[in-house]
Amino acid sequence: MDLATLWFWIVAFLFVGYFVLDGFDFGVGMSLPFLGRDDTDRRVLINTIGPVWDLNETWVIVAGAALFASFPEWYATLFSGFYLALLLILLALIARGVSFEYRHKRPDSKWKAWFDGMIVVGSAVPALLWGVAFANIVAGVPLDADHNFTGNLFTLLNPYALLGGLTTLLLFFTHGVVFASLKTDGELRERARRLATRSGLITIVVAASFLLWTGLAFGTLWFWIFAAVAAFALIGGWLMNLRGSEGIAFTLLAVTVATAVLALFSALFPDVMPASNDPANSLTIENASSTEYTLTVMTWVAVFTLPIVLLYQGWTYWVFRKRVTRSSIEAAAH
Repeated sequence: MDLATLWFWIVAFLFVGYFVLDGFDFGVGMSLPFLGRDDTDRRVLINTIGPVWDLNETWVIVAGAALFASFPEWYATLFSGFYLALLLILLALIARGVSFEYRHKRPDSKWKAWFDGMIVVGSAVPALLWGVAFANIVAGVPLDADHNFTGNLFTLLNPYALLGGLTTLLLFFTHGVVFASLKTDGELRERARRLATRSGLITIVVAASFLLWTGLAFGTLWFWIFAAVAAFALIGGWLMNLRGSEGIAFTLLAVTVATAVLALFSALFPDVMPASNDPANSLTIENASSTEYTLTVMTWVAVFTLPIVLLYQGWTYWVFRKRVTRSSIEAAAH
C-alpha cells in the first residue's frame, strides 16, 4: 500500500471517529424536545455529553487538517464547491457550542428555551448536511478540467443526497437516544429506550434504502461487506435496546456508524471526488495527493500522536462513565 492510499484510509478513520463520537452528541441534542419534559430533564440530557462534546468535535478539525495536508486538491475542490453547506454546518456547530455554555447563565425560562432551541437546530443541521455532503462525494458532482465544482447548492440537493442526509439524521438521533438511556436512570431512561425503539425502526428502513441505492449504483466488494456489517449491527442494536441492554445497543450502533462510513469510502475508492459530468475530470488518490515527502512526514507524526489522542479520549470517557441522575441535578441547584 503506497502512502497516498494509506492516507486515504487514515482520513476515513478520522471521519469514522468524528461521526461515531459527535454523532451521538447530535442525537442527544436533537432529543431535547422529545425527552426533556422539564428543565431538570433537559439539564440531565445536556450533562450526559457535557464533559465530552467539545473533545468529540475536535475529530472533525483533525480530519479537515489531515485532508488539507494529504490531499490538497481534494480539500480545495470540496471546500470551494460545498462552501455554503459547510458554512451552515460551521454556523450550526458554533450556535450549539455557545448554547451549551450560555443556557445556564440566567434562570429565566425563556432564556433557556431560546438556547435549547439552538442546541436542537445546531445538532440537526450538521447531522443532515454531513450525510448530504458525503452522499454527493460518493455519487460525484460536476467538475471542470481544473477540478472546480461547476454546480450550485441545488445540485447538491438531489434525491440520493437528501436520502443520505435523512439516513445520518435518523442514525445519529437513534444513537444519541440510546446513549441517553445508557447515561440516565429512572423514568427518563425508560422514555429514551422507548423512543429509541420507535426511531430505530424508521432508521432501519431509511438506512437500508440508502445503502441499497448506494450499492446498486456505486458498490464494490468491500462496500457490500461493510454495508452488511452495518445492517446486522443496526438490527442487533435495535434488538438489544428492545431488551434493555443499552451498553450493547450503543456499541452496536457505534459499529453501524463506523462500518457505514467505511462502506461509503470503499464505494468512493480509488476516487476522492468523482466528476459526474466527465470521468476524465475526476479527482483520484493519485492526482489529488501531496508529495511523497509530505506524506512521509505526516505518517511519522501520526504514528506518535494518534495513540496519545486515543488514550486521552478513552481516559476521559472512563472518568465520566457514570449515569447522570435527576437527584444530582436537583441537589446541585441548591
